[in-house]
Amino acid sequence: MDTGDRLLTPGEVAALFRVDPKTVTRWAAAGRISSIRTPGGHRRFRESEVRALLEGEAELGGGGGTGGGLNGTPNGHH
Repeated sequence: MDTGDRLLTPGEVAALFRVDPKTVTRWAAAGRISSIRTPGGHRRFRESEVRALLEGEAELGGGGGTGGGLNGTPNGHH
């Protein structure tokens, strides 16, 4: 039960998506992923939401504008 409520840092999220932590921060600023602010002003992300987004990774984008997602290839095709 706890695993869904765990909070991840931008660096942890970035490692899961294989992107730079600044990209994760941009996603949050654009509303693509929700974040929680710590009292110190740092962003944290719910693990349950991050895992759900990993399942549908194409939705987060950065995808060169092709929009496809029909080829079914896993991440890492670059």
